[in-house]
Amino acid sequence: MKFLGKLRGNGTLASTDGPIGPAGYELDGYVMRPGAVVASGELSLEAGVLLGAFERRGLHLVTADGRKLPLRFTGKPSDRHGRIAHVDISEGLPDEKEWRRLKTAS
Repeated sequence: MKFLGKLRGNGTLASTDGPIGPAGYELDGYVMRPGAVVASGELSLEAGVLLGAFERRGLHLVTADGRKLPLRFTGKPSDRHGRIAHVDISEGLPDEKEWRRLKTAS
């Protein structure tokens, strides 16, 4: 496993039915094997929105640049006022070369 860097930003948590609410994210990216990029990190939302979304399936994060990142929650909302939860993402992420370019741009 190789660490690629971080993705941070704002977007929208959505389901197949449409937008759920604005979300911030901070994700650590990794290459698991050639061509397999995954990310793990924190998603932050309004506490009530997060709690309501937690049991839903088919969720994705739509980033400001238009990426649609299917996600799954991997724990319960944190103790930080119930506004932050841990997520894993394994689809829709930038490829390894893009992460290198993103790191040099920040």
